[in-house]
Amino acid sequence: MRYTSRPELYDLEYSFKDYAGEVATLERIVAERNPTARTLLDVACGTGRHLEHLRTRFECEGADLDGGLLEVARRRVPGVPLQQADMRDFDLGRRFDVVTCLFSAIGFVGGPDGLAATARAFARHLNPGGVALVEPWLTPNVWMPNRPHLLTHEEPDLVLARATLSGLRDERVSTTEMHYVVATPARVEHFVEQHDLYLFTNDEMRRAFETAGLDVDYDADGLMGRGLWICLR
Repeated sequence: MRYTSRPELYDLEYSFKDYAGEVATLERIVAERNPTARTLLDVACGTGRHLEHLRTRFECEGADLDGGLLEVARRRVPGVPLQQADMRDFDLGRRFDVVTCLFSAIGFVGGPDGLAATARAFARHLNPGGVALVEPWLTPNVWMPNRPHLLTHEEPDLVLARATLSGLRDERVSTTEMHYVVATPARVEHFVEQHDLYLFTNDEMRRAFETAGLDVDYDADGLMGRGLWICLR
């Protein structure tokens, strides 16, 4: 499964994100909950931008379902073990002090059964006293269908524009239809991608992690205003 057909554009698309600042927040939370934490697994690690900063504090590994994003990550964080794996059923055969799943990747698990399976997978990869930090996708009450959004990025030899229209399918699945225009000195390209993410309620998120045997806290602000689930084993 691919998140994107153009993994080389991902970091340009999200160049606005303050990865260093987000990691500083994560490190503070871990220090409060598990001050001796040493090992960390970043699930849905994408191109490794969080790992780039996390590895200065932790012994890190990463996992992602998209092989193209992992290729970018391998160039960014050489020496960090990276696995291609589905967060719903992966089993690395070892445990970590910290498991992270960031930038709303949890929305891709497909529904309540996928969320429950993912919560169990996170729990079985945590050492006793370990902490899972999960950044959720939006909840049903705040999702706004039929809303246009524009994102742009510009540098000397490349201009990128992404026009997105939000939608809603089956009442609980958010859709984002994204039209890209990428211009370089050689050509102008246009392509379309769509992402479907499940809109979990806070009660559904909490119940999934508690059923997996984890103690659960919720930070409503989180890293970028989407909240953060803090789950202890």
